[in-house]
Amino acid sequence: MTLRGADAATVRAALDAGDPLPGTPGFAGELDGRLVRDVLGRQPLFSATDDPARWSFDPADLDDPHRLPAGHFRPIDPDGKNGDAEDDGHEYGDGAGDGEGDGCGSGDWQAWNLPDPEPVAPVEDAVTAVRTAVRNTVEGIDADGLAVAFSGGVDSAALAALVDAPLYAAGFPGSHDLDAARTAADRLGRSLRTVELSHGDLESAVPAVAAATGRTNAMDVQIALPLYLTASRATADGFDRLLLGQGADELFGGYAKVAGAPTDQRVDATTVRGATREVIATLPDQLERDVLALRRAGVEPVVPYLHDRVVRTALELPGELLVTPDGERKHALRRAVAAWLPDAVAGREKKALQYGSLVARELDRLARQAGFKRRMGDHVTKYVESLL
Repeated sequence: MTLRGADAATVRAALDAGDPLPGTPGFAGELDGRLVRDVLGRQPLFSATDDPARWSFDPADLDDPHRLPAGHFRPIDPDGKNGDAEDDGHEYGDGAGDGEGDGCGSGDWQAWNLPDPEPVAPVEDAVTAVRTAVRNTVEGIDADGLAVAFSGGVDSAALAALVDAPLYAAGFPGSHDLDAARTAADRLGRSLRTVELSHGDLESAVPAVAAATGRTNAMDVQIALPLYLTASRATADGFDRLLLGQGADELFGGYAKVAGAPTDQRVDATTVRGATREVIATLPDQLERDVLALRRAGVEPVVPYLHDRVVRTALELPGELLVTPDGERKHALRRAVAAWLPDAVAGREKKALQYGSLVARELDRLARQAGFKRRMGDHVTKYVESLL
Protein backbone atom coordinates (compact mmCIF):
# COMPACT_ATOMS: atom_id res chain seq x y z
CA MET A 1 0.00 0.00 0.00
CA THR A 2 1.48 3.33 -1.04
CA LEU A 3 -1.19 5.67 0.37
CA ARG A 4 -3.35 5.24 3.46
CA GLY A 5 -6.51 7.11 4.40
CA ALA A 6 -7.39 8.71 1.05
CA ASP A 7 -7.17 8.09 -2.66
CA ALA A 8 -4.47 9.64 -4.78
CA ALA A 9 -6.81 12.02 -6.60
CA THR A 10 -8.05 13.53 -3.33
CA VAL A 11 -4.56 14.09 -1.95
CA ARG A 12 -3.31 15.46 -5.25
CA ALA A 13 -6.21 17.92 -5.37
CA ALA A 14 -5.55 18.95 -1.75
CA LEU A 15 -1.94 19.69 -2.63
CA ASP A 16 -2.90 21.67 -5.71
CA ALA A 17 -5.49 23.72 -3.81
CA GLY A 18 -3.54 24.00 -0.55
CA ASP A 19 -6.60 22.52 1.19
CA PRO A 20 -5.58 21.11 4.59
CA LEU A 21 -8.95 19.45 5.29
CA PRO A 22 -10.13 17.85 2.03
CA GLY A 23 -12.71 15.53 3.60
CA THR A 24 -10.63 12.59 4.78
CA PRO A 25 -9.89 10.84 8.10
CA GLY A 26 -6.20 11.64 7.57
CA PHE A 27 -3.69 10.25 5.11
CA ALA A 28 -0.04 9.50 4.50
CA GLY A 29 2.11 7.70 1.99
CA GLU A 30 3.76 8.09 -1.38
CA LEU A 31 2.28 10.21 -4.14
CA ASP A 32 3.88 11.44 -7.35
CA GLY A 33 7.43 10.94 -6.14
CA ARG A 34 6.82 12.45 -2.70
CA LEU A 35 6.00 11.27 0.79
CA VAL A 36 3.01 13.20 2.14
CA ARG A 37 1.33 13.41 5.56
CA ASP A 38 -1.90 15.17 6.47
CA VAL A 39 -2.05 18.37 8.51
CA LEU A 40 -2.93 16.64 11.81
CA GLY A 41 -0.59 13.70 11.42
CA ARG A 42 -3.36 11.15 11.75
CA GLN A 43 -1.29 8.59 9.83
CA PRO A 44 2.34 8.19 10.98
CA LEU A 45 4.97 8.09 8.25
CA PHE A 46 8.74 7.56 8.35
CA SER A 47 11.63 7.28 5.96
CA ALA A 48 15.27 6.31 6.30
CA THR A 49 17.29 9.36 7.30
CA ASP A 50 19.70 8.97 4.41
CA ASP A 51 17.29 7.66 1.78
CA PRO A 52 13.66 8.90 1.47
CA ALA A 53 12.97 6.12 -1.01
CA ARG A 54 13.10 3.70 1.91
CA TRP A 55 9.98 4.51 3.90
CA SER A 56 7.31 2.85 6.02
CA PHE A 57 4.22 3.49 8.10
CA ASP A 58 6.04 1.66 10.93
CA PRO A 59 9.36 3.03 12.23
CA ALA A 60 10.38 -0.46 13.33
CA ASP A 61 10.85 -1.33 9.64
CA LEU A 62 13.74 1.15 9.35
CA ASP A 63 17.16 1.20 10.99
CA ASP A 64 17.22 4.98 11.38
CA PRO A 65 13.65 6.25 10.94
CA HIS A 66 13.03 9.93 10.27
CA ARG A 67 9.51 11.16 10.96
CA LEU A 68 7.74 13.21 8.29
CA PRO A 69 6.15 16.14 10.13
CA ALA A 70 2.39 16.59 9.87
CA GLY A 71 1.30 18.78 6.96
CA HIS A 72 4.54 18.26 5.03
CA PHE A 73 5.88 16.40 2.04
CA ARG A 74 9.33 15.01 1.35
CA PRO A 75 10.63 14.43 -2.18
CA ILE A 76 11.81 10.90 -2.71
CA ASP A 77 14.20 12.22 -5.33
CA PRO A 78 16.92 13.88 -3.19
CA ASP A 79 17.96 16.08 -6.12
CA GLY A 80 14.57 17.72 -6.62
CA LYS A 81 12.49 19.95 -4.35
CA ASN A 82 9.19 18.56 -5.59
CA GLY A 83 10.00 15.18 -7.05
CA ASP A 84 8.41 15.30 -10.50
CA ALA A 85 6.81 18.71 -9.98
CA GLU A 86 8.79 20.16 -12.90
CA ASP A 87 7.06 17.70 -15.16
CA ASP A 88 3.50 17.92 -13.81
CA GLY A 89 3.32 21.64 -13.08
CA HIS A 90 2.72 21.21 -9.34
CA GLU A 91 4.30 23.74 -7.00
CA TYR A 92 3.64 22.65 -3.43
CA GLY A 93 4.72 24.06 -0.10
CA ASP A 94 5.90 27.43 1.09
CA GLY A 95 9.55 26.77 1.90
CA ALA A 96 12.10 24.16 2.74
CA GLY A 97 12.38 22.78 6.23
CA ASP A 98 15.95 23.21 7.38
CA GLY A 99 15.63 21.99 10.95
CA GLU A 100 15.49 25.53 12.29
CA GLY A 101 12.37 26.31 14.26
CA ASP A 102 9.82 24.04 12.57
CA GLY A 103 11.06 20.62 13.61
CA CYS A 104 11.53 19.59 9.98
CA GLY A 105 14.47 17.76 8.60
CA SER A 106 16.37 18.87 5.54
CA GLY A 107 14.22 18.22 2.48
CA ASP A 108 10.85 18.46 4.25
CA TRP A 109 8.49 21.01 2.71
CA GLN A 110 5.32 22.38 4.26
CA ALA A 111 2.19 21.74 2.23
CA TRP A 112 -0.59 22.77 4.62
CA ASN A 113 -1.33 24.81 7.73
CA LEU A 114 -4.34 24.23 9.95
CA PRO A 115 -7.00 26.83 9.03
CA ASP A 116 -7.94 29.58 11.48
CA PRO A 117 -11.54 30.51 10.56
CA GLU A 118 -13.70 33.15 12.15
CA PRO A 119 -16.14 31.72 14.72
CA VAL A 120 -19.60 30.79 13.50
CA ALA A 121 -22.57 32.83 14.75
CA PRO A 122 -25.22 32.42 15.99
CA VAL A 123 -24.18 29.74 18.45
CA GLU A 124 -27.11 27.48 17.59
CA ASP A 125 -25.76 27.20 14.05
CA ALA A 126 -22.37 26.19 15.43
CA VAL A 127 -23.89 23.50 17.67
CA THR A 128 -26.00 22.18 14.79
CA ALA A 129 -22.90 21.98 12.59
CA VAL A 130 -21.09 19.91 15.22
CA ARG A 131 -24.10 17.63 15.64
CA THR A 132 -24.41 17.05 11.91
CA ALA A 133 -20.69 16.48 11.39
CA VAL A 134 -20.37 13.95 14.23
CA ARG A 135 -23.54 12.06 13.32
CA ASN A 136 -22.76 11.89 9.60
CA THR A 137 -19.20 10.75 10.25
CA VAL A 138 -20.13 7.99 12.69
CA GLU A 139 -23.12 6.76 10.72
CA GLY A 140 -20.89 6.43 7.66
CA ILE A 141 -18.57 3.96 9.40
CA ASP A 142 -18.78 0.29 8.41
CA ALA A 143 -19.36 -1.72 11.60
CA ASP A 144 -17.85 -4.91 10.18
CA GLY A 145 -14.99 -6.02 12.43
CA LEU A 146 -15.47 -2.96 14.63
CA ALA A 147 -15.25 -2.70 18.42
CA VAL A 148 -15.56 0.44 20.58
CA ALA A 149 -13.12 1.63 23.24
CA PHE A 150 -15.59 2.83 25.86
CA SER A 151 -14.77 4.85 28.99
CA GLY A 152 -18.31 5.97 29.80
CA GLY A 153 -17.52 9.64 29.14
CA VAL A 154 -19.33 11.80 26.65
CA ASP A 155 -16.68 11.35 23.94
CA SER A 156 -16.89 7.58 23.58
CA ALA A 157 -20.56 7.34 24.56
CA ALA A 158 -21.64 9.68 21.76
CA LEU A 159 -19.95 7.37 19.27
CA ALA A 160 -21.08 4.12 20.87
CA ALA A 161 -24.71 5.20 20.80
CA LEU A 162 -24.60 5.48 17.00
CA VAL A 163 -22.93 2.18 16.08
CA ASP A 164 -23.89 -1.45 16.54
CA ALA A 165 -20.57 -2.71 17.85
CA PRO A 166 -19.42 -4.24 21.14
CA LEU A 167 -18.12 -1.93 23.86
CA TYR A 168 -14.78 -2.56 25.63
CA ALA A 169 -13.61 -0.84 28.81
CA ALA A 170 -10.23 -1.38 30.43
CA GLY A 171 -9.01 -0.63 33.92
CA PHE A 172 -7.94 -2.08 37.22
CA PRO A 173 -10.75 -3.41 39.44
CA GLY A 174 -12.45 -0.51 41.20
CA SER A 175 -11.13 2.05 38.72
CA HIS A 176 -13.14 5.10 37.74
CA ASP A 177 -13.19 4.09 34.09
CA LEU A 178 -14.69 0.65 34.71
CA ASP A 179 -17.34 2.04 37.04
CA ALA A 180 -18.21 4.89 34.66
CA ALA A 181 -18.31 2.56 31.66
CA ARG A 182 -20.68 0.17 33.42
CA THR A 183 -23.14 2.88 34.44
CA ALA A 184 -23.02 4.56 31.02
CA ALA A 185 -23.51 1.25 29.20
CA ASP A 186 -26.54 0.58 31.38
CA ARG A 187 -28.00 3.98 30.51
CA LEU A 188 -27.48 3.25 26.82
CA GLY A 189 -29.02 -0.20 27.18
CA ARG A 190 -25.82 -1.86 25.97
CA SER A 191 -23.72 -4.74 27.20
CA LEU A 192 -20.09 -4.12 28.12
CA ARG A 193 -16.98 -6.27 27.85
CA THR A 194 -14.57 -5.34 30.63
CA VAL A 195 -10.81 -5.78 30.46
CA GLU A 196 -9.79 -6.00 34.12
CA LEU A 197 -6.10 -5.31 34.29
CA SER A 198 -3.44 -6.81 36.53
CA HIS A 199 0.17 -6.07 37.33
CA GLY A 200 1.14 -9.00 35.12
CA ASP A 201 -0.70 -7.40 32.20
CA LEU A 202 1.32 -4.21 32.59
CA GLU A 203 4.64 -6.01 32.91
CA SER A 204 4.03 -8.10 29.80
CA ALA A 205 2.68 -5.20 27.73
CA VAL A 206 5.37 -2.60 28.50
CA PRO A 207 8.01 -4.08 26.16
CA ALA A 208 5.51 -4.34 23.29
CA VAL A 209 4.33 -0.76 23.77
CA ALA A 210 7.88 0.57 23.99
CA ALA A 211 8.93 -1.36 20.89
CA ALA A 212 5.92 -0.19 18.90
CA THR A 213 6.15 3.48 19.83
CA GLY A 214 9.89 3.88 20.31
CA ARG A 215 9.12 5.61 23.63
CA THR A 216 9.95 4.70 27.21
CA ASN A 217 9.01 7.87 29.08
CA ALA A 218 6.47 7.30 31.82
CA MET A 219 3.66 9.47 30.48
CA ASP A 220 3.64 8.01 26.96
CA VAL A 221 3.79 4.45 28.26
CA GLN A 222 1.03 5.08 30.82
CA ILE A 223 -1.27 6.42 28.12
CA ALA A 224 -0.50 3.76 25.54
CA LEU A 225 -0.83 0.77 27.88
CA PRO A 226 -4.64 0.80 28.38
CA LEU A 227 -5.12 1.40 24.66
CA TYR A 228 -2.84 -1.49 23.79
CA LEU A 229 -4.47 -3.84 26.31
CA THR A 230 -7.99 -2.93 25.22
CA ALA A 231 -7.04 -3.46 21.59
CA SER A 232 -5.35 -6.77 22.40
CA ARG A 233 -8.56 -8.08 23.97
CA ALA A 234 -10.62 -6.91 20.99
CA THR A 235 -8.16 -8.58 18.63
CA ALA A 236 -8.39 -11.82 20.59
CA ASP A 237 -12.15 -11.63 20.22
CA GLY A 238 -11.87 -11.37 16.45
CA PHE A 239 -12.09 -7.62 15.82
CA ASP A 240 -9.59 -5.76 13.68
CA ARG A 241 -10.82 -2.15 14.01
CA LEU A 242 -11.28 -0.07 17.14
CA LEU A 243 -13.48 3.03 17.38
CA LEU A 244 -12.03 5.66 19.72
CA GLY A 245 -13.06 9.07 21.06
CA GLN A 246 -9.59 10.55 20.60
CA GLY A 247 -9.33 14.18 19.60
CA ALA A 248 -12.49 15.40 21.32
CA ASP A 249 -10.66 16.97 24.25
CA GLU A 250 -8.22 18.78 21.98
CA LEU A 251 -10.80 20.01 19.48
CA PHE A 252 -13.68 20.91 21.77
CA GLY A 253 -12.03 22.48 24.82
CA GLY A 254 -11.75 19.52 27.15
CA TYR A 255 -8.61 20.48 29.06
CA ALA A 256 -8.49 22.42 32.32
CA LYS A 257 -5.53 24.40 31.01
CA VAL A 258 -7.63 25.56 28.07
CA ALA A 259 -10.44 26.61 30.39
CA GLY A 260 -7.87 28.50 32.47
CA ALA A 261 -6.52 30.66 29.65
CA PRO A 262 -5.01 33.24 29.93
CA THR A 263 -3.99 32.69 33.57
CA ASP A 264 -3.00 29.02 33.34
CA GLN A 265 0.78 28.86 33.00
CA ARG A 266 0.59 25.67 30.94
CA VAL A 267 -0.60 27.57 27.86
CA ASP A 268 0.76 30.68 26.17
CA ALA A 269 -2.53 31.79 24.60
CA THR A 270 -4.62 34.60 26.02
CA THR A 271 -7.96 33.20 24.85
CA VAL A 272 -9.77 29.87 25.02
CA ARG A 273 -9.73 29.60 21.23
CA GLY A 274 -6.01 30.27 21.17
CA ALA A 275 -5.35 27.71 23.89
CA THR A 276 -7.44 25.19 21.97
CA ARG A 277 -5.21 25.63 18.94
CA GLU A 278 -2.18 25.08 21.16
CA VAL A 279 -3.43 21.69 22.31
CA ILE A 280 -4.54 20.74 18.78
CA ALA A 281 -0.91 21.26 17.79
CA THR A 282 0.04 18.41 20.14
CA LEU A 283 -2.10 15.88 18.25
CA PRO A 284 0.49 14.66 15.72
CA ASP A 285 2.85 13.53 18.49
CA GLN A 286 0.03 11.91 20.49
CA LEU A 287 -1.51 10.19 17.50
CA GLU A 288 1.79 8.71 16.37
CA ARG A 289 2.14 7.02 19.77
CA ASP A 290 -1.44 5.77 19.90
CA VAL A 291 -1.72 4.57 16.31
CA LEU A 292 1.53 2.62 16.52
CA ALA A 293 0.52 1.00 19.83
CA LEU A 294 -2.93 0.06 18.53
CA ARG A 295 -1.56 -1.40 15.33
CA ARG A 296 0.96 -3.46 17.30
CA ALA A 297 -2.03 -4.88 19.22
CA GLY A 298 -3.70 -5.88 15.95
CA VAL A 299 -6.33 -3.22 15.29
CA GLU A 300 -6.66 -0.24 13.00
CA PRO A 301 -7.94 2.83 14.87
CA VAL A 302 -11.11 4.55 13.68
CA VAL A 303 -11.34 8.09 15.06
CA PRO A 304 -14.48 10.01 13.99
CA TYR A 305 -13.73 13.23 15.89
CA LEU A 306 -10.58 13.63 13.83
CA HIS A 307 -12.34 13.37 10.47
CA ASP A 308 -11.88 16.56 8.45
CA ARG A 309 -15.56 17.46 8.57
CA VAL A 310 -15.61 17.36 12.39
CA VAL A 311 -12.28 19.19 12.68
CA ARG A 312 -13.60 21.97 10.43
CA THR A 313 -16.69 22.53 12.59
CA ALA A 314 -14.64 22.47 15.80
CA LEU A 315 -12.24 25.11 14.49
CA GLU A 316 -15.20 27.41 13.84
CA LEU A 317 -16.53 27.31 17.40
CA PRO A 318 -16.55 30.51 19.44
CA GLY A 319 -14.77 30.39 22.77
CA GLU A 320 -17.97 30.30 24.83
CA LEU A 321 -18.96 27.03 23.12
CA LEU A 322 -15.63 25.45 23.97
CA VAL A 323 -15.69 26.53 27.62
CA THR A 324 -18.69 28.38 29.06
CA PRO A 325 -18.26 31.41 31.32
CA ASP A 326 -19.08 29.21 34.31
CA GLY A 327 -16.39 26.70 33.32
CA GLU A 328 -18.23 23.86 31.56
CA ARG A 329 -15.82 22.31 29.09
CA LYS A 330 -16.73 20.82 25.69
CA HIS A 331 -20.01 22.72 25.83
CA ALA A 332 -20.76 22.57 22.09
CA LEU A 333 -20.03 18.86 21.88
CA ARG A 334 -22.22 18.12 24.91
CA ARG A 335 -25.11 20.12 23.47
CA ALA A 336 -24.68 18.53 20.08
CA VAL A 337 -24.68 14.90 21.19
CA ALA A 338 -27.42 15.43 23.80
CA ALA A 339 -29.73 14.85 20.82
CA TRP A 340 -29.08 11.12 21.22
CA LEU A 341 -27.45 10.71 24.65
CA PRO A 342 -29.07 10.73 28.10
CA ASP A 343 -28.33 13.99 29.93
CA ALA A 344 -26.43 12.16 32.66
CA VAL A 345 -24.00 10.80 30.08
CA ALA A 346 -23.75 13.91 27.89
CA GLY A 347 -22.83 16.00 30.93
CA ARG A 348 -20.40 13.55 32.49
CA GLU A 349 -16.83 14.59 33.24
CA LYS A 350 -14.03 12.06 32.85
CA LYS A 351 -10.52 11.41 34.02
CA ALA A 352 -7.52 11.17 31.73
CA LEU A 353 -7.11 7.60 30.45
CA GLN A 354 -3.97 6.78 32.42
CA TYR A 355 -5.56 7.97 35.68
CA GLY A 356 -9.15 6.79 35.15
CA SER A 357 -7.91 3.27 34.43
CA LEU A 358 -5.46 3.39 37.39
CA VAL A 359 -2.65 2.37 35.03
CA ALA A 360 -0.49 5.32 36.10
CA ARG A 361 -0.94 4.51 39.77
CA GLU A 362 -0.24 0.81 39.37
CA LEU A 363 2.75 1.29 37.12
CA ASP A 364 4.16 3.60 39.77
CA ARG A 365 3.50 0.92 42.37
CA LEU A 366 5.30 -1.70 40.31
CA ALA A 367 8.27 0.63 39.87
CA ARG A 368 8.59 1.19 43.61
CA GLN A 369 8.20 -2.50 44.36
CA ALA A 370 11.06 -3.17 41.94
CA GLY A 371 13.30 -0.75 43.85
CA PHE A 372 12.83 2.36 41.70
CA LYS A 373 12.00 4.91 44.38
CA ARG A 374 10.48 8.29 43.69
CA ARG A 375 13.50 10.08 45.10
CA MET A 376 15.52 8.72 42.16
CA GLY A 377 13.72 11.08 39.77
CA ASP A 378 11.71 9.83 36.79
CA HIS A 379 11.59 6.49 38.53
CA VAL A 380 8.76 5.06 36.40
CA THR A 381 10.69 5.69 33.19
CA LYS A 382 13.70 3.94 34.70
CA TYR A 383 11.49 1.01 35.65
CA VAL A 384 10.05 0.82 32.13
CA GLU A 385 13.55 0.75 30.66
CA SER A 386 14.51 -2.05 33.03
CA LEU A 387 11.79 -4.25 31.51
CA LEU A 388 13.13 -3.97 27.97
